[in-house]
Amino acid sequence: MTIGCPKEIKKHEYRVGMTPSDAAEYIKTGSRVLIEKNAGSGAGFEDEEYIDAGAEIIEDKKLLFDSSDMIVKVKEPLPEEYSLFHKDQILFTYLHLAASRDLTGVLLEAGVNSVAYETIEVNRKLPCLAPMSEIAGRLSVQEGAKYLEKTFGGRGILLSGVPGVERGRVAILGGGVVGANAARIAVGMGADTTLLDISGERLAYLDDVFGSGLKTLYSTRANIRKVLGESDVVIGAVLRPGAKAPWLIRREDLKLMKKGAVIVDVAVDQGGCAETTHPTTHDDPVFEVDGIVHYCVANMPGSVALTATMALTSTTLKYGLMIASKGLEGALAESLPLQKGLNTYKGELACEGVAEAFDMNYKPALDLIKL
Repeated sequence: MTIGCPKEIKKHEYRVGMTPSDAAEYIKTGSRVLIEKNAGSGAGFEDEEYIDAGAEIIEDKKLLFDSSDMIVKVKEPLPEEYSLFHKDQILFTYLHLAASRDLTGVLLEAGVNSVAYETIEVNRKLPCLAPMSEIAGRLSVQEGAKYLEKTFGGRGILLSGVPGVERGRVAILGGGVVGANAARIAVGMGADTTLLDISGERLAYLDDVFGSGLKTLYSTRANIRKVLGESDVVIGAVLRPGAKAPWLIRREDLKLMKKGAVIVDVAVDQGGCAETTHPTTHDDPVFEVDGIVHYCVANMPGSVALTATMALTSTTLKYGLMIASKGLEGALAESLPLQKGLNTYKGELACEGVAEAFDMNYKPALDLIKL
């Protein structure tokens, strides 16, 4: 199998889908590895390191795609890349298809067999999403604190407060990996922190972990509106694997919030949990709606590219090697996690969450590979 790793073209996306040591592991399976020139430089990996690992450097992106049986990326393909894919090519990357009907249609029409990092599932956990969720959760409070500063359009609040002055208030919507990591940073900074979730069991666990440093509430409409009115920073940390995020913050709710408060919507990749969310980039990260600052960068971990690349590839490599050594069909037949990861196959949709988002039909992975 020939495996291609292109340079990411999303704005300020410095991560890379494969490190030099990963390339060496793929080559051990008998695969040929093609790396686009400077694909890893943003994360600190130079072309010479890939060459030393046995990979080939390709300057022409189209040639790389044309020559590759499998493409290993980080972010979902952008419109400039749509025409590069060919029938039966394997795409292994983050996809977030429930947020893009256009990309879903392109992959189906082109007959691309796509496996999404974010829907690979093991015991109801998402191993290839977790490390990026950890990073995004930690960054969310860091970015919220920055844009809360008056010079960035915020209220002018220091989250930690100072002696004799109230601390800033942080509300976290969702107690999963993103939410728990956001809570760790918010509590560590000394912010008055409240976390909401629909699971009593999860709330009990987080209450036990953080003790009196964290307040927990059931995520009801009334409680969400309550914390919106009280908070300086609101972190959107909800996730429905493979599906569109629910709108927990409606446009009408913004009038409850303090002017200059900040919403950091980490769920933006899946459409966002605020009705007013739209994706932004690292060079233009915020916008204002009704006096509320919105931070909605769709690739937050890209700003810490070396850490993020190492964390990401440590989890994705296992599944990529499985596909490289057994072929996609062989790997799917043996791996339930990869079956969950399959999103499109030979023009058919294989992800229930995406089908639900767009009212489309889907077929489970095992049904498809038997066709």
